[in-house]
Amino acid sequence: MSFSFASSEAASSHPLAPYGWDADWEAEFTPYAERGLVPGRVVRVDRGMCDVVTPAGPVRADTEYVVPRDPMRIVCTGDWAALDADGDPRFVRTLLPRRTAFVRSTSSKRSEGQVLATNVDHIVICVSLAVELDLGRIERFLALAMSSSTGAALLRGSASAPESEAAPLIVLTKADLVADPVVLAHLVTDVEAAAPGVPVLAVSAETGEGIEVLSAVVSDGTSVLLGVSGAGKSTLANALYGGPLMEVQAIRDVDGKGRHTTTTRNLIVLPAGGVLIDTPGLRGVGLYDAESGVGQVFSEIEELAAECRFHNCAHGTEPGCAVLAALADGSLSDRRLESYRKLLRENQRIVAKTDARLRAEIRRDWKRMGAEGRAAMEAKRGKFR
Repeated sequence: MSFSFASSEAASSHPLAPYGWDADWEAEFTPYAERGLVPGRVVRVDRGMCDVVTPAGPVRADTEYVVPRDPMRIVCTGDWAALDADGDPRFVRTLLPRRTAFVRSTSSKRSEGQVLATNVDHIVICVSLAVELDLGRIERFLALAMSSSTGAALLRGSASAPESEAAPLIVLTKADLVADPVVLAHLVTDVEAAAPGVPVLAVSAETGEGIEVLSAVVSDGTSVLLGVSGAGKSTLANALYGGPLMEVQAIRDVDGKGRHTTTTRNLIVLPAGGVLIDTPGLRGVGLYDAESGVGQVFSEIEELAAECRFHNCAHGTEPGCAVLAALADGSLSDRRLESYRKLLRENQRIVAKTDARLRAEIRRDWKRMGAEGRAAMEAKRGKFR
């Protein structure tokens, strides 16, 4: 049995349309349909097996034939797959090229990435208002989110897939815990300053505040909920679904943090339209080839750097540095610049693990700075002799 459709109208009536199937996916799948394979979207992955929804319904499938050496190509929630038409169990034969991918660095000493969700249109970064805001962490999440289309290009290995970009959105959860509306407004403003150009929405699953607006956003395309443990992602998923879809545990009385509940990445279809991927809480959010994302998050610093006297200005002690001038007049904060520097350094270290040329450039820079430092010290000593 094969599934092939010749128009966008046919694609919209496809049994997988609620899961995001469209004319582009239909075109990508054509050669696999000719081989008698059937399409499906991965809704959950667990120990070499995955749950996949197909035109005939959900099936349990083995990923044996697509286990790669590259961890970036492991089957992930959100993937579109080509499966055997029948059999028990079914086998995933291949994955369709990914449009976008949210990738973080693993804790491995090697430069390895972990794909958390694929083929997403909206990246919803959940931040709890039950604890003090960590603007640096928000900037880190955004840097990864804004690099999601770049990550997909690495995963595709082909120029045939359509160019896509996942749009980030910051959701401040548990807004009902901030009783003073003036304080809440200030918190939103602080986050907006750390995320220029990115929508920021305060919501409360308890009172319903902001849920209708968020529901309208995620009703179009595929959205992924990301955040640390206790950020309220599962509660938010339940609110968007309109029922107890995800298990939710009570907030700890001691520190206001939620308990870790979600243990796997799950894809669900929302009643109001759209697809939602809920993810486990992240303890660490390591950058992975996120230079373009860092540049977008700190676009004002990048614009200032373009005005520096020297094109390779390090924004340290150089004369004519526009970044240092902005620090001096207060238009740029020390916190913001330090966060920018920190993320750039971290990303450079990650990339350098697999890029020999970059490692050589870093060594040359260190040698140059060391030589300049020694020369300055010698000059200083000579002055006082």
